[in-house]
Amino acid sequence: QVQLVESGGGSVQPGGSLRLSCTAFGYASGSLRMGWFRQAPGKEREGVAGFDSAGSINYADSVKGRFTISKDNSKNTLYLQMNSLKPEDTAMYYCAATWRYGGMWPPLLRNTYNYWGQGTQVTVSS
Repeated sequence: QVQLVESGGGSVQPGGSLRLSCTAFGYASGSLRMGWFRQAPGKEREGVAGFDSAGSINYADSVKGRFTISKDNSKNTLYLQMNSLKPEDTAMYYCAATWRYGGMWPPLLRNTYNYWGQGTQVTVSS
């Protein structure tokens, strides 16, 4: 059973930066595909950034140019560098993982993922 542990959330002023981390535990080998989602109060969970089946990065339009997703396979860790943060970025951020590959499993679709972290809160406010 894959377990995902996130860290790095917090409170920051508009224009500030945060870096989220997510480490995957509980599997011996294989190419686990991972991504980031977020959910604001009263809204649906939405995809923020992830890797498609060919390894290309996809970003939500709302974060392009400000957020950067990366991974360190040697540490089984996924990162999300968030710069130029805005109040509308305030949300619970979730790490997600899946063994599914192929065009029918796009990286920003919630149903693509089998495993979810507990979430880490990001608050952007002056």
